[in-house]
Amino acid sequence: MKNKGTRLLAAPYLIWMGGFIVIPLLLVWYYAFTDKTGAFTLDNLTKIFLWENYKPLYLAVLLSLCSTILCFLLAFPLAMVLRNKKVGKGSFVAFIFILPMWMNSLLRILAWQTLLERKGVLNEILIALHLPTQSLINTPYAIILGMVYDFLPFMILPIYNTLSKIDDNTINAAYDLGASFFTTLFRVILPLSIPGIVSGVTMVFVPALTTFAISNILGGGKIFLIGNVIEQEFTVNSNWNVGSGLSMILMVFIIASMAILSRYDNGEGAIF
Repeated sequence: MKNKGTRLLAAPYLIWMGGFIVIPLLLVWYYAFTDKTGAFTLDNLTKIFLWENYKPLYLAVLLSLCSTILCFLLAFPLAMVLRNKKVGKGSFVAFIFILPMWMNSLLRILAWQTLLERKGVLNEILIALHLPTQSLINTPYAIILGMVYDFLPFMILPIYNTLSKIDDNTINAAYDLGASFFTTLFRVILPLSIPGIVSGVTMVFVPALTTFAISNILGGGKIFLIGNVIEQEFTVNSNWNVGSGLSMILMVFIIASMAILSRYDNGEGAIF
């Protein structure tokens, strides 16, 4: 009876997975390997070797790596500060980092567009202070800024979750044995925090690689990432076959990166 009850409780989740994960993936597979007549073809996959598709993929990987590295460089010190201050999950400081995740992502990126526009808030302040104006909007730097701002909480939380589990006695023992702060950081704290780092890198790199909204808004439609190309194939060109083929290539990159990172993840960095 217990097993039957457990299966009944799992039924809504299984239905959800079938309707919104399995079936869409099967459709993507079908369109990726067929042409408009329904005949089998690999042409949709080979479209990635065209410069107009290869360049956005290369740029997406580059910007995603840059934003992931920046998120880590910002998140690790912040997570260390939260840990040293014994900040609990329910505290106000931790709540501040989680709060932006409650707001719609597009609204937050639109706010950055308003700030970075040539006649935006930031330039108006610089003009009032008689300082040189900035021109970040519609550049790769603006896209990286948007990615870092949007995905930073997903890097902070798993790293902090892992750091909070490190016993203070382990760190104090390193100091008692004569280790300096940097030796303790790189030989003790950093290795023990790898599960959280891996989780954070995965949670930042994957959505950054697939995003198209951030590049649309902060790139002004002038900088195309692979997500923008796929989105246009589906919505503008109505070419589901090519769009699915490019999606399959992108899926390979995502699965490969997750497979590599999973080798260093023991699950301790999970935030849920």
